[in-house]
Amino acid sequence: MTNLTKIPVTVITGFLGAGKTTFIRHLMENAGSKRLAVLVNEFGTAGVDGDILKSCAIENCPAENIVELANGCICCTVADDFIPTIEALMALPETPDHILIETSGLALPKPLLKAFDWPAIRSRITVDGVITLADAEAVVSGQFAPDLEAVAAQRDADDSLDHETPLSEVFEDQIACADIVLLSKADLAGPDGVEAARKVIEAHAPRKLPIIPMTEGVIDPRVVLGLEAAAEDDIDARPSHHDGHDDHEHDDFESVVIDMGEVADVATLEAAVLRLAREQKILRVKGYIAVQDKPMRLLVQAVGERVRSQFDRPWGDMPRRSQLVVIAEHDHVNEAAIRAVLEG
Repeated sequence: MTNLTKIPVTVITGFLGAGKTTFIRHLMENAGSKRLAVLVNEFGTAGVDGDILKSCAIENCPAENIVELANGCICCTVADDFIPTIEALMALPETPDHILIETSGLALPKPLLKAFDWPAIRSRITVDGVITLADAEAVVSGQFAPDLEAVAAQRDADDSLDHETPLSEVFEDQIACADIVLLSKADLAGPDGVEAARKVIEAHAPRKLPIIPMTEGVIDPRVVLGLEAAAEDDIDARPSHHDGHDDHEHDDFESVVIDMGEVADVATLEAAVLRLAREQKILRVKGYIAVQDKPMRLLVQAVGERVRSQFDRPWGDMPRRSQLVVIAEHDHVNEAAIRAVLEG
């Protein structure tokens, strides 16, 4: 079997809240006659991204073609989760023309590429390309490292120190593994911000990469699908901080799920989420909220100090339930303190 007969897979990676789900939703809606399947890997136990995508299911990407894995990083659970799920997608009554994999924001893409060499699937699928999304504003502000100046000072003072924070390693590994980098939320960053972010990425990239600004996840699918990169055969050209390690850990990060009652005021909730970023160094908050006297559920998504919310669909027969996933580096997760802020 040749690469031409393999099912192409696009791995979509990127920093927390870079807009991967919005981007995939756009691909689903604009892939023409191409039949898609989507695998979503959540970090945490509440599946927000998968639920968002299933709510956008269309004829060429029906709900049964959208699968969510919430048991941890897929490259750490290859045999138990990833391989069986890929096999199930390939066994659908109508075989997908293309599979999209949305990794968690904390995923290292290179170990996932190695999983495509497993005997059960390597003759049947190929990695068409790795697309890395980078939030232009976050890149410019240095959100992938808590204090870039302090890191540089440590490097100058002692070459033996581990200068990189976990967030910077995630960012750099995702850039190094990419075939294309999409600078998301370009409208918020503005032309100067986009250009500054481009320079940061170019400084980290091990080779010349296409870096394309993007707003609201909108890009011509022909630009990102059909790359025929066969990335699983090109692993050595994609350096990683973790080369030489047999596995990798996500112990530097932790997520907690906060169950809440109905919320009376959306603005008060948004202010509380903002406080978490400022006072407790929380990286990411996402989930659904039941608002008093409102028939629609509220989708809340926050990256650092940027908090967004919108009513996305009626609760209908679903139980009205308020639940937020909160993610931060391990030492910054204090469930009692987080709950105290959210519950006022």
